[in-house]
Parts: sequence; structure tokens; C-alpha cells
Amino acid sequence: MGSVSVQLQWRWNQPPPSPSLSLPVTVTMTVMMQRCRCTLTKQGERFLTKLAANSDSGTHTFIRRFVNGSPKSVALSTLSHLLSPSSSFPHLSSLALPLYSCIAQASWFTWNPAIVADLAALLDQLGRSEEAEALVFEATSKLESRNRELALFYCKLLESHSKRGSQKGFDVAYCYLNQLLRSSSSVYIKRRAFEYMISGLCAMDRPREAEDLVEDLRGNGGGIDPSAFELKSIMYGYGRLGLFHDLHRVVDQMKRSGFEIDTVCANMVLSTYGTHGEHMEMVSWLKKMRSSGISFSVRTYNSVSNSCPMITRMMAELNELPLSIEELNVRLEGGEAMVVKELLDSCVILEEVMVWDSSEAKLDLHGCHLGSSYLIMLLWLKEMQRRLNDSNYGIPAEITVVCGLGKHSNVRGESPVKVLVKKMMVNMGSPLRIDRKNNGCLVAKGRAVKNWLC
Repeated sequence: MGSVSVQLQWRWNQPPPSPSLSLPVTVTMTVMMQRCRCTLTKQGERFLTKLAANSDSGTHTFIRRFVNGSPKSVALSTLSHLLSPSSSFPHLSSLALPLYSCIAQASWFTWNPAIVADLAALLDQLGRSEEAEALVFEATSKLESRNRELALFYCKLLESHSKRGSQKGFDVAYCYLNQLLRSSSSVYIKRRAFEYMISGLCAMDRPREAEDLVEDLRGNGGGIDPSAFELKSIMYGYGRLGLFHDLHRVVDQMKRSGFEIDTVCANMVLSTYGTHGEHMEMVSWLKKMRSSGISFSVRTYNSVSNSCPMITRMMAELNELPLSIEELNVRLEGGEAMVVKELLDSCVILEEVMVWDSSEAKLDLHGCHLGSSYLIMLLWLKEMQRRLNDSNYGIPAEITVVCGLGKHSNVRGESPVKVLVKKMMVNMGSPLRIDRKNNGCLVAKGRAVKNWLC
């Protein structure tokens, strides 16, 4: 890619070029900044596996053949996976730039500043600062006459650096956005810069600075009042650090400001407790959610199950799984047992994930992590047994458990949830089998399920 060798006009330790704020915006960044999911296709996984074993001399030829012989979606999703901080091939991250350079030469390629931001952050982390600077210079040159696009490029650059914990790159992008925030006459640009600066500081474990920025710009001081998004970011930032006194102080501030403590906010608090293994605090918080009428969601189950070491171990091994809530309660101990019991004492979650009518009873596990899939399956089996024994409900013609095709798994097409559910059903002697028409589901006749459960 020729642009990588361009003569640089600024460096990380220098102020970035000032944007022109008087020219009209012609392209919406919403469309331009769309990025591919970093889920890896099986074709992409095969390519990266072979690339890891390939000799250095043939690497670029191998990459070019892959790009030329792959659909656009496969090539871009493979690049996106390499650019992700959670890539399953971190040892190949240095090849993201050659892959991007080859993709950029394809006839179907459309320049995407979000990908450039991710790539620049990766290169900076790898110590390849000149190449990172060249990419940023290329982007700012393309966008310098389009104010919103340029501002949002720096927003995405700041976000990309924060995800990688890159202090130097983050500070440069932050400096630019801070300058923009205080000089721009555009309310849209000021608000977007403010959002990304606050969330970025919190992602970098600097919630105190984020809160100071909010106070500095609040009301008449800067004309920007924080939304629920900024306050939630600060709250979560304190929670990630285990500063729960500050977390609750911000929650109280949200309440005084008239912001609702909804399921999303409650789940964020719950997640931070889980990260620090504070099971008793999780029990207390779940009780508060229930008493306040805040409904449990799939994310609630994800947060709880991810915080439980025994459940995590069972999901890794899938051996000797307890196949009822009662059996599970016997296996769990201490705070872990109490928080799981608090979660499973209510089956309200089934209202979100379960459909019941005369033609079909369906359980949809989309969005569930392995541990939460397991817990919800136990609740569902108990509820199914109750309903099938109750003449008021009748017997649905068909029973379906939707596990998914693995489209959002680390490797597309491999669904860990389906493996778990199939294992449970086999161990229990269930009539539910993989659907021949849709292998992301397990199905059985309603009458067969009734005979099995009842």
C-alpha cells in the first residue's frame, strides 16, 4: 500500500492537524464507519491456520491468493478478526497490515476509516509507530474537509487505542478530541467527542478523570450535561476497579438526575461485582433488582454464571453435569450457591426466551453464554414439566430449543451452546434431536416430550 510510505507531516508527540469546522458535511459517518463482525468464518480459520504454518518467503503470495479467491465478506471478516484485541490468532497480528494492503487493492474494496483506526492502534501496540502514523495521516488527509467524519475517525481511533490499553495513542487522540470539543461550534461534534472521551477514559481505568471532565463541562461551564450513557460509563469504570463506594455514589447521582436504573444499568453493576468475585454483593443486588421491579435478562444470567468458578469449570469439561436445579444446588457452595439460588428462584427470564402456543413451545438461547444457557435449560425443563402436567396448558405439537448455528461464535458454524444442550439431552434420555432442516435447533414432538418428562 503506497500510502504507508508517505512522508509524514506530524508525529504522535505533536498536535494533530486542526480540522476545518466551516465546511459542510457530505457523507454520514454512520454508513462509512460500519465494520465487519470479527467472528471468524471456517474459511478464514483455515486460511489463518495455514498462514501460521506457512514459510515467511511465501506469506505475501499466500495472502494475495486468499484475498483473490475469497468472497468480500470472508476477506473482511478475517481482517476484522486479526484486528480484534480478542483474536484467536494473536501471533499473526503482524500480518494484519499485509492483509489489509492486499484487500485495499481489490476491486470491491471501499475505504473504511473504522478499519484504519483499528489497524493503526494495532500497529502502534506492536511498536510500528511510523506505519501507524502513516495510516492516520492518510485518513486525516482524506477527511480533512468533512468535519463530522474526521471527528468520528478520531473518536474511533481513541476507542481502538483504549481497547488495547495503549496510553500514548489514546492520549494523542484524546488531545485532539479535547481541542475539538472546546472549539467546535457543532453540537453534534461536541456531543460525540464528549461521549467517546468519557467512555475512553473509563475503559482506560481513569473514571476519576472522566468524572472531572463531566463536572468541568456541565451546564454553564461548557454547555454539556451528561446523559445516562456517560454516567453509566463512569459507574462501570469505578466498578471495574472495585471502587464500589464510588460506583454507588454515581448510581445515586443518576437517580437524583432523574435517570432510570433499568435492567441494563443493573446488569453493569452486577457484572462488576462478578468480576471481583463479590458473590454476597451480587445476592444483595439481585434482591434489590427484584424488589424494585427490575427484570432479569439474559445478560443478568450471563453476568452471574460468568462469576461462578464451579459453573465455569463444569462448562469447560461438560462431564457429570447436574441435570436438575436440586442436583446443582447440592454441588455448589458458599456465595456461589447463594447467588445462583437467588437467580433461579424466579423463572421470569422464561418470558423473554420462551414462546408457548398450541403449535410450538420454543426456547431461544440466542445471546446466552454457556453458563447461562445451562442455568436457563434447568429452569426451562422444570417449567416444561409443570406445564405439561397442567391440563390448562395443553400439549404443543412440537418442542424446539434454538441453540444457533454458531454465527457469533469465535469460529462461525461451531456452536458451543448446541454442544452443551445436546450433551444434556443425551444424558437425560431426551427425545429432542438435532433438526434435519435446521441444525441450529433441537426438536421433538410435544407428546414425546410429555411422556419423557412426566
